[in-house]
Amino acid sequence: MSNFTSKIRTSVFLLTLLVSLTASKVFSQTTISGTVTDAETKETLVGVNILVKGKVVGTISDLTGKYSLNVNQEPPLTLVFSMVGYNTQEVEITSGQSSLDIQLVESAILGQEVVVSASRVEESVLQSPVSVEKMDIIAIRDAPQASFYDAINNMKGVEMSTQSLLFKSFNTRGFNANGNVRTVQLIDGMDNQAPGLNFSVGNIVGISELDLESVELLPGASSALYGPNAINGILLMNSKSPFLYQGLSASVKTGIMDESGRSKASTGFYNFSARYAKAISDKFAFKVNFEYLTADDWQANDFRDQSLLNGSTLQTGTTSNNPAYNGVNMYGDETNVNMLAVAQSMVNAGVLPEAALPLIPSMAVSRTGYMERDIADYGTKSVKLNAALHYRINDNVEAVLQGNLGFGTTVYTGADRYSLKDFMMGQYKAELRASNWYLRAYTTQERSGDAFAVGTAAQGINEAWKASTQWFPEYVGAYAQAIGGGLPANQAHLAARAFADQGRYMPGTSEFQNALNGVSSRPIPGDQNGVGAKFVDSSNLYHFEGSYNFSEQIKFAEFVVGANYRIYDLNSNGTIFALDESGNEFNIQEYGGYVQGSKKLFNNKFKLTASARYDKNENFEGQWSPRLSGVFTEGNHNFRASYQTGFRIPTNQDQYIDLNTPQARLIGGLPFFADRYNLNANPGYTLANVTSYGGAVAADTQPDSPVYQQSIQQATTIAIEQATIYVTGEVQAGNIPPSEAPAAIAALVPTLVPGIAAQLVPVNAAGANISQLQPYEVKEFKPERVKSFEVGYKGIWGQNLLVDAYAYFNRFENFNGSQVLVQDASDTGLAGPNPLTGLNLIGVGPGGRKVYSMPVNRTEIIKSWGWAASLDYRLPKGYTIGGNVSFNTLSNLDELAETGFQPSFNTPEYRYVLNFANREVIDNLGFAVAYRWQGEFAWQSSFVNPAVSTRQLGIIPAYGTFDAQVSYKLKSIKSILKVGGSNLFSNGYTQAWGNPTVGTMYFVSLTFDEFLN
Repeated sequence: MSNFTSKIRTSVFLLTLLVSLTASKVFSQTTISGTVTDAETKETLVGVNILVKGKVVGTISDLTGKYSLNVNQEPPLTLVFSMVGYNTQEVEITSGQSSLDIQLVESAILGQEVVVSASRVEESVLQSPVSVEKMDIIAIRDAPQASFYDAINNMKGVEMSTQSLLFKSFNTRGFNANGNVRTVQLIDGMDNQAPGLNFSVGNIVGISELDLESVELLPGASSALYGPNAINGILLMNSKSPFLYQGLSASVKTGIMDESGRSKASTGFYNFSARYAKAISDKFAFKVNFEYLTADDWQANDFRDQSLLNGSTLQTGTTSNNPAYNGVNMYGDETNVNMLAVAQSMVNAGVLPEAALPLIPSMAVSRTGYMERDIADYGTKSVKLNAALHYRINDNVEAVLQGNLGFGTTVYTGADRYSLKDFMMGQYKAELRASNWYLRAYTTQERSGDAFAVGTAAQGINEAWKASTQWFPEYVGAYAQAIGGGLPANQAHLAARAFADQGRYMPGTSEFQNALNGVSSRPIPGDQNGVGAKFVDSSNLYHFEGSYNFSEQIKFAEFVVGANYRIYDLNSNGTIFALDESGNEFNIQEYGGYVQGSKKLFNNKFKLTASARYDKNENFEGQWSPRLSGVFTEGNHNFRASYQTGFRIPTNQDQYIDLNTPQARLIGGLPFFADRYNLNANPGYTLANVTSYGGAVAADTQPDSPVYQQSIQQATTIAIEQATIYVTGEVQAGNIPPSEAPAAIAALVPTLVPGIAAQLVPVNAAGANISQLQPYEVKEFKPERVKSFEVGYKGIWGQNLLVDAYAYFNRFENFNGSQVLVQDASDTGLAGPNPLTGLNLIGVGPGGRKVYSMPVNRTEIIKSWGWAASLDYRLPKGYTIGGNVSFNTLSNLDELAETGFQPSFNTPEYRYVLNFANREVIDNLGFAVAYRWQGEFAWQSSFVNPAVSTRQLGIIPAYGTFDAQVSYKLKSIKSILKVGGSNLFSNGYTQAWGNPTVGTMYFVSLTFDEFLN
């Protein structure tokens, strides 16, 4: 850690130097005071932000609209008056001026927002060089959804995957996923990912809506400025400064969640939040936030049969007509075996008469499963705590200490459904910032609490009650008895299941709960006491970064530089991540830096921006991420074009996972895993290769195959030799007369041939096809990269119509996918392939096999493209109407399908949103309505049964939702009453395979704000 210590010392030195430089300039004090009013109504405005341009010093107008500001600078200086919903006004203060009254004009022109995210400098949203979406305080307050995070789904080009009430993953431009690792979510500059998972956990450990100032979204590749993993987009959420947003605010929200498929269709939810901020002086301010939510969560209740076995389909399969039923949201029923294979084992063990074999069909049967609602904890709760101290060292530099702590219970979808019980995550930050630079250090501390995998828990409950090695023979024996008694096959299956399930632990009983408690308290994959389902993760992240804008030093162009250093400290108590030679889990170090320059040309009508970033993760080659963009402005019309790059570092689990599951050992893609599991000397074979080879071997074991006939001939020759030796011995011993020897040999040969052939046939079949086996070469594991081209337009027509449109084309390389490898468990691999090795690979040889699943880079180039457009129109009397539409698709899907690759695009081609609103129809009364629709699409992920996924049957149906709210401003008590509902008049919908059905949510809220205008 010597390099780390050196970097810390360097950062501290630079920090001290910057503070010293900025603090060295001391000016005489200037005091400005006055009153701020509405230009039309003449009413005083409270909470107006008054800042000194180019500095951090500022104040707000008080409850009477008055303000007073002390500045350590002699005039001239410029004051900036701003408030959401009003035009920003800049006023130059000249010598001798001490009083200034301001009238703010309500904004009458759309598109006046300022954004920072697109270029890391303040600029008009109209002139952003790349696509950017923004929600300000008013948009957040007026959204016709129960929370601002739900309202993000109405942004142009945004799709959402709802895994529970609180756990939602946003995405843009394709490749949607639960727990999305392709997007980045920042809260006050802090990466909100859980360090061990590498994705943000929705807003369960996020920001309180009362403390939220704005939301900015950059769709598409953003690595040039924001580094790794911002390959599909980045979401920035900024909280309110206690200097600029003071006083007490509180909100009480309650309502009803309704969906007919839930165990109880209608249940209540309750949400309380409070915020208090105070500027003790011009120097010191603080804020505290608290939010609590509790509810009965949406339930995952898709019980279609995804086994596709025994002639079953998604639509027709049930527990009654398919013995191998495997419901989407049923768990424990994934475990299945072939009945005939079990029967043969029972015959060999002497517990089933050989005469019963003809009664047993060669078909799959599965164990009886449990519904998700019986296992997962749907008692959702969330607690968010936040506190921040702000200190203005001088007029140029502000110091911030901030802590965000959140914990709660919810559910999310990965390879399994995970019940996050008492999950906790804290983020703690120290920051120094000025108008043109900042230094920031923060840590994220993740604690998984009592989280567990629901599907694994169900399997564990079944095994705790009765081991599968007992259950399946009981089923087969009972089935044989029922068939022998004359029952038809379907009734025999029902009788067999009823017999094998006698005494099964039922939900609601103490036996069931005790078994669940035992399984969910044992870490994955379990121990000598049984299956384990507990997810253990106490990983931490440490991050340091800084940025400097040289606008004060360099005048001919604007230059910004920045750098960061990050450490992932992995800790799963040895359950998930691999251990090093010392028995410790790994740390991962990353660093990066960027430079950006921008210049206005052609009479300031064209702005050219270029940036380049370099990032290095200790396990991978360094990555360059350039970006080039241009914006041409003519009046209120802005045309933009950009070339961007992005990359995604493989997740910490993709790098270091080492977990043995019942299906396979999950291993990371780093080189040492190939050495640890001898995959270089004793190579693995792809599952597809082994399956193809196994099919060829099976074909050659059929009586009509040449290999079978040849094997019979060999067996006959060997049998004649063995019979001759045996009979000759008997003749010499006097047991058989010499004259009867030929007949004895002829009689003995037919009895020997079947046994000899049984050994020869599979070996010969394997030898005949051994050349089909192609060892898999483990190659270098690389970060995934994208090159993105985009053109767009954003402009205002007249003063009332805002138009925004873009089109993009993406080219992905080194796409991260998974590879299943089968390895001979007994062969050293040094002698090369042989028939016995081949038999081991397909699971019929004496040595056995090992199965691994590891992340790899796909060789295919993946191409996607799309477009989006939005129109917003301001009607007379304060009405607004608008909407957006987006289109995304893979342009080389047919080419990818030929290779058998499943890219998991998981995105509908078309989505659109329509909205209509008026903030004040009549005095203090406003409303907003929105309709959102998206088309159907196929979902592919590790949660989907492979049989369903490969056939593109995991269809997510099209759906539309209608949301509405009516709000009334209660000025006498400085409050807003809001009544609304989401997904009104619609059936429930799901946004991803296996996720819960989202129903209707009715809500009413009362929000108090001491500084409410």
